[in-house]
Amino acid sequence: MKQNDLNIYELKTSIEQEIRHPYLAKFLPNPVISEDKLMFLSTVLNDSDLPIEKQKNYIITTMLVQIALDTHELVTLNIDKEDNLSKKNRQLTVLAGDYYSGLYYYLLSKLEDLPMIRTLASAIKEINELKMRIYTQEFASMDQVMEGLKQVESLLIQRVAEFVNKPGMNDVAADWLLAMRLQIENNRYRDRENAPLLELLLKSRFVHQSGGQAIRTIEKFVHKHLLLVEESITQLPQRFEALKQYLQKHIYNSVYFNQHAVEEG
Repeated sequence: MKQNDLNIYELKTSIEQEIRHPYLAKFLPNPVISEDKLMFLSTVLNDSDLPIEKQKNYIITTMLVQIALDTHELVTLNIDKEDNLSKKNRQLTVLAGDYYSGLYYYLLSKLEDLPMIRTLASAIKEINELKMRIYTQEFASMDQVMEGLKQVESLLIQRVAEFVNKPGMNDVAADWLLAMRLQIENNRYRDRENAPLLELLLKSRFVHQSGGQAIRTIEKFVHKHLLLVEESITQLPQRFEALKQYLQKHIYNSVYFNQHAVEEG
């Protein structure tokens, strides 16, 4: 496990070096680099026959795409009473997302890796279409909303896994990343921070009462997908032991998982 942790640390350091921009750093917080997504990507690519350097390049470029998508999500839409500083931050957030997108194209173009560029570009298109459907509330049920969000959170990893012919981790990754996104939204809402998904639920036809009902809906789906992950990882082969330990540790430290286990017991 220590060796895997070291790899994740090194990957995070490499990504941080790629995205560092002194001007953006003056005005915007550092982008969040998901250790969960790094863990899944490194597990999938380590299981492939690709050379180590190419594995690293694929992980870094895929995470740059993820950071670009996440950064664009932070752009505020309420501009009616926006002061000059807020306007500047909003504009810089858009440019930062574009900058991170450009970095991934640049790195892959240096490698002359057109197939991987096409794979990631296609995934970006799918993700943006799914996001539009979620935010315009085109889905017919809450289950469909959650399925769409699950794809948004995991599609990059799924497409990379399929690209290297190693899709066996896709279901575990999808369930886990959805549960983690929902936990983050729940924590943000409780702390009165920006929680776009929960705020969307409050306006949707699926939730008709209060923030409390939205929170309970989120917690139900978190618990459901943690249970799915717990069941799935028991089937993982021995070579994925590091990932299995990583997920088990986080599952049993989950407030939502333990709370529901007590209630059901």
